[in-house]
Amino acid sequence: MKKTTLQILAAYAGMLLFGIVMISLGTVNTFLKEQFALTNTQLGSLAALLPFGILIGSLLFGPFADRFGYKYLLTICTLLVSAGLWMMVSTGTLLTIQLAFLLIGLGGGAINGGTNAMVSDINTENKSAALSLLGVFYGIGALGMPLLTGLLVKIWTLKQIIRFIALILLIPVVYFSLIAFPPPKHSDKLPMSQIKAFFKDSILIGFGFILFFESALEGMANNWSATYLTHESIGLPNTKAVMFLTFLVAAITVGRLILGWALRKLSSVKVLYICFSLILFGAIGLYFTGSRILYSAPSVTAALSLILLGLGFSAGFPVVLAHVGERYPDLSGSAFSFVLVIALIGNTLLNYLTGIMTSSFGIQFYPLLLIISTLIMMILAYKIFKSQTTKE
Repeated sequence: MKKTTLQILAAYAGMLLFGIVMISLGTVNTFLKEQFALTNTQLGSLAALLPFGILIGSLLFGPFADRFGYKYLLTICTLLVSAGLWMMVSTGTLLTIQLAFLLIGLGGGAINGGTNAMVSDINTENKSAALSLLGVFYGIGALGMPLLTGLLVKIWTLKQIIRFIALILLIPVVYFSLIAFPPPKHSDKLPMSQIKAFFKDSILIGFGFILFFESALEGMANNWSATYLTHESIGLPNTKAVMFLTFLVAAITVGRLILGWALRKLSSVKVLYICFSLILFGAIGLYFTGSRILYSAPSVTAALSLILLGLGFSAGFPVVLAHVGERYPDLSGSAFSFVLVIALIGNTLLNYLTGIMTSSFGIQFYPLLLIISTLIMMILAYKIFKSQTTKE
């Protein structure tokens, strides 16, 4: 088997496990609250530490990968996630559980960024399609985890399932140790002057802010859609509203499979604009869900809207990261870190703003925030790509 094929498989394994881990944490809160008698405030600290860890991991992975290579990055970070999962269900102290969530976020954020950067490095042509296919494996992990948990919960406790996942993570560690990875780009030292220049590169900063809104929109859709659909003006049962979020994840996964074909027929920028339009249509559909203007049942409109959102979300990260990789081939890891940190800040800030706005004016205005954010992102993308073409 070719060396590059083995490396791509390593990236797929990392992204698959990242999807499994991130979804599995959603089932843990109830267990932790009951097992260790945690208060809602203490659970809130865990919910804050996980994205904080992802942010730190996203910040550090790029310079580390450029300096030491992907083998050490993926091996160490997978071990961190495994250790965090084991610690989380094997201790009775809040401090240790908090440390576990921080480790999982740190390792997960670095694995996510590292696998994207490595796939970008390996694929010199059509990076967008390659990164789209990588994203499919996150979806497979995210969709497969609830099914796996549903099967295992019949024979094991949730504590045993989490420990099983922690042990399963050791399998890719063995694989990572056996195969060759792309060599470090700067094994002597990092060119700090070039990294500092990121802050003066308006195109790179622009790419970061496109992902600022893309990441925020994805987070908002995941965090607020179920609450919106259960509002009295729509009135879907909570179980159905939560189930509909599966449509969102499935649509992203299917969308990234379609992207592999679409990006061979159309330019990546055209595909991006098409997907941004789908996000806009999905957000408008959510806004009119339950309205007299649309005569279909709210559940039908809601499902179609979430599917449109998912299909629209499929292109943002693969296409923009591909352009980042093409712009900085010798510092792809550090450049990916730069834009991903901006993206995560956007996710945090706009989700916080959504919480404030919906508390002040009502959850029914949530789709308007999606619409406004999408329009800003579309205008920003148009200006950035036009500017990039002009400068080139």
